[in-house]
Amino acid sequence: MNKTAIIVVSIVLLGIAGLFAFQSDGAPTLVVYKTASCGCCGTWIEHMKAAGYTVEVHDVEDLNSIKQQNNVAGNLSSCHTAIIDGYVVEGHVPAEDVTRMLAERPAILGLSVPGMPIGAPGMEQGAPADYQAYNVITFDGSGATAVYRSVAGGANSRP
Repeated sequence: MNKTAIIVVSIVLLGIAGLFAFQSDGAPTLVVYKTASCGCCGTWIEHMKAAGYTVEVHDVEDLNSIKQQNNVAGNLSSCHTAIIDGYVVEGHVPAEDVTRMLAERPAILGLSVPGMPIGAPGMEQGAPADYQAYNVITFDGSGATAVYRSVAGGANSRP
């Protein structure tokens, strides 16, 4: 193959790759950082995909440095950190809350579901009657937090 043919083939392949990388609806990609061994993170990722999000996953050794870089305080921490359209999504935040945040564009750094409450997306285990109540928290990176939404426990905890 001559140089011209190689260049043409390369341009065509890059163009095709670009079509797959570009979302026709212009929706931002959810970039998730997690450890390779986290099963509930994978289940949350499937929850987000089912809600229509395009997800890019990075397995990392040092998740704490990702949290530090994104101003996620220890009291807000969970098992994975995601970034979408300039916002941080920490832990098992329901897709509907991410969608609401992106629509409303509040002046926050992000949302968190601290810890790993049973019944949160990706943490469904046992009977729904045993699911825990939890809060979806907003945070701004300087320590200010507020409840964005409270999710009831028991059978009503699943959004």
